[in-house]
Amino acid sequence: QHSSAIKKKKGRRYVSLSCCCGYPISIFFIVVNEFCERFSYYGMRAVLVLYFRYFLLWDDDLATSIYHAFVALCYLTPILGAIIADSWLGKFKTIIYLSIVYAIGQVTMAISTIHDITDANRDGTPDNFTFHIALSMLGLILIALGTGGIKPCVAAFGGDQFQEHQSRQLNTFFSVFYLCINAGSLLSTLITPLKSVASTLMVFIAGSGMYVKTDPEGNIMWSVCKCIGFAIKNRFRHRSSSYPKREHWMDWANEKYDKLLIAQIKMVLKVLFLYIPLPMFWTLFDQKGSRWTLQATTMSGDFVSILISTVNPILILTLVPIMDRLIFPLIQKCGLNFSPLKRMTVGMLFAAMAFVSAALVQIEIDKTLPNFPSSSESQLKVVNTYSTTLNVTISPNEHLLIDADYVTFDHQDITVSLNTNPVITKAFSLIKGGRQTLIIPSDPTVMFVNGYTADLNITNLDSIEPSATTNYTLVNQGKRDFVLRHGEQWCEFSRKFGFGASYTFLIPSTVFSDDCESITEVEDMKPNSVHMALQIPQYFLITTGEVMFSVTGLQFSYSQAPKNMKSVLQAGWLCTNAVGNIIVLIVAELGKLPKQWAEYLLFASLLVAVSIIFSIMAYFYTYIDPAEIEAQVRKEQGLEPEEMEKETLEMEEKDEDQKNEQGVKQTKI
Repeated sequence: QHSSAIKKKKGRRYVSLSCCCGYPISIFFIVVNEFCERFSYYGMRAVLVLYFRYFLLWDDDLATSIYHAFVALCYLTPILGAIIADSWLGKFKTIIYLSIVYAIGQVTMAISTIHDITDANRDGTPDNFTFHIALSMLGLILIALGTGGIKPCVAAFGGDQFQEHQSRQLNTFFSVFYLCINAGSLLSTLITPLKSVASTLMVFIAGSGMYVKTDPEGNIMWSVCKCIGFAIKNRFRHRSSSYPKREHWMDWANEKYDKLLIAQIKMVLKVLFLYIPLPMFWTLFDQKGSRWTLQATTMSGDFVSILISTVNPILILTLVPIMDRLIFPLIQKCGLNFSPLKRMTVGMLFAAMAFVSAALVQIEIDKTLPNFPSSSESQLKVVNTYSTTLNVTISPNEHLLIDADYVTFDHQDITVSLNTNPVITKAFSLIKGGRQTLIIPSDPTVMFVNGYTADLNITNLDSIEPSATTNYTLVNQGKRDFVLRHGEQWCEFSRKFGFGASYTFLIPSTVFSDDCESITEVEDMKPNSVHMALQIPQYFLITTGEVMFSVTGLQFSYSQAPKNMKSVLQAGWLCTNAVGNIIVLIVAELGKLPKQWAEYLLFASLLVAVSIIFSIMAYFYTYIDPAEIEAQVRKEQGLEPEEMEKETLEMEEKDEDQKNEQGVKQTKI
């Protein structure tokens, strides 16, 4: 319920609302809206790098680069959202309109994954990858505009719903807000996110009449930039020692700009200076959606693969209330000053430890991985299906063990000789950086190699011509059944597939006479043997770091921002995430470290160094009360204190509420 008493004064609409458990009812709509939005975003992002890797067939580095370019864009567009909200539409309308853009992007992205659109021959592979790439990139850009544009608005809009006496509830709101982000992330890995965008809009609009809405106050970001530019230019013009020094370099803008604006900019710049080292945390944190996901594809695990995809949000939902209600109060009772900036420093160190753990896991994985050829090498494996034992010689006079592992060559052109009667010699050209299999047939004759004398149809695979092969086909791990069919003849065989393995099946001409028993299996690549459960410690460490760093940073940014620049400072906080993802993009494309574990240790070492720098900066930081500073500046300028203004407004609202209540009683009578 809410009264009809709505006042407008200096751009702010005050609505008299009833509360639930000390919180404005409007908060519940905002929290549910955030849950739905994050559900949609994380549901798409959870499989994005796999979509790049296995649908668009990009390599690991390109998939990682595009993934982090998308995430970086999602955290750069908050600047645009903050400008639109503060100078044009206001937070409420900005969230509504950009959510529509967001929904269009999700639909576009979903359409790009339908391979049947360009799969004319219905072989399960798109015929025009350019179309799918273009459509998916358009979808990702729209999603980035939507999710990034509303990102600085939602948290700040939620904070606007609280009054001065609700500071405790305001702090709790940010923890609950972050819990909803991760609850949406948790469910999004289990349920399709497509319908969630529409739900987000409906839930948010449903609470429209209950929100405290701050009207746009002009392009505050542009005003900030102009004021800073003038201060720098004015300081440069008066750089001579004959001019008296000023307490702060922003004071050089006093000749043109209002002292209140200058004081507010000083507060913002003070916090933004602290943000300089923060991108390195996000450089590590967001790799759990790229490098760590690709790391998991080289590991084994059944139900644990679902656990790994949900462990981060599960830990968030567990750790946030434990930290907020138990750990932090306990530390405070012990007399330790565990300030927000100290929490963020410790969070950085936890993230660094997570990457050390990831490096140790990667070392174990590398012990089990096959030795792939470099870009200048080639590998060859010979499979003998001939009726007798053969010796194979490859020029220059190199003997091969048939059916053994792949042999590496540093040259492409080879000549293969078989000790048959007469001797058979044939020249081949190998592919650089690739693996090839040479099959010595027994007759005229998953990858299936058809040695039958006619076309064969295989369940869920292509029709195979005689003496031909299929392409490698992705199948789920576990037991799989295949049916081979030619006319009225058919037979069925089953095989159990290990996760990460690669197989070739050789089909002889006698396949139907012995009921598929003569099919030969060749294991090109062994199944993964390092279990996914080893990733749990690194996820626990990174999540602990996230709780201490991200949740605290969100609260800190809001508390240290002037009232009219909260969206701007939120956008600055999110930009640190964008810069962090750009760093990953650069390392993925230019770093090219030979071992993945070395890259993990490099990132961990950089974050430790950055956390030391940040702790020194935090030591010299003085916490402020923006409202108190603004009131002091107003007082110095002889302006009406904002508190008196607010009290006057609240008294007017109270009087009108009483009049409304009397009117309701008279109507009832």
